[in-house]
Amino acid sequence: MKKRITLYGLLAGVSILFILYALVKNFMIDPGAASFLSHKTGLKRQLNLPVWLNVMYVHVAFACIAMASGLINFSRRIFEHKRLFHRINGYVYIVSVLVVVLTSGYMAPYATGGKITSMGFNALNILWLIITIAALVHIKRKQIIRHRNWMIRSYAFCFTNLLIHLITSLFQGFGLVYATSYTIGVYGSIALLLIIPNIIIRSIGQSNGVYSFTS
Repeated sequence: MKKRITLYGLLAGVSILFILYALVKNFMIDPGAASFLSHKTGLKRQLNLPVWLNVMYVHVAFACIAMASGLINFSRRIFEHKRLFHRINGYVYIVSVLVVVLTSGYMAPYATGGKITSMGFNALNILWLIITIAALVHIKRKQIIRHRNWMIRSYAFCFTNLLIHLITSLFQGFGLVYATSYTIGVYGSIALLLIIPNIIIRSIGQSNGVYSFTS
């Protein structure tokens, strides 16, 4: 139990810090995304900056909502004592994921690194949507353990941006240019987002506690 509480505490800490970072950076420190846009060179499509920025704001806001609602629904206490809230919050998560995927689909053609990076983002969007739908299907069939496992896989995608920038920074440290490092970051994150959740699921096991890796 202590290990499970520690794991949930770690997840909560990382999620909350990342939400705060995303909100402060994108809405306060750099609302015009000047730093990020400075890496976008040689775009095949003309960027309508006001529209792109508004889409980005919606994207960031709903990504934060998805991360927060997903974190809350992994709580054993919420699941056991507030089932209606758990269900409603689950739909909030699904709607948030859908909005993030749609806004990401709009921004994908303007991705740093060109078409190959855009294809990576489209793959990420499709995978996240399919995995989230799978989680919904399993709970509709009352397959609670499978629902939990697919939700773990889906929730991992909330950390896509974090993983991309970590990998990008790593390869920049090896001397690669930003665009190349960013492309590697996108595809590297796809691999990690498919591997890491399964490691977590195996470590939890098919426990009788539905959300047994939480507090």
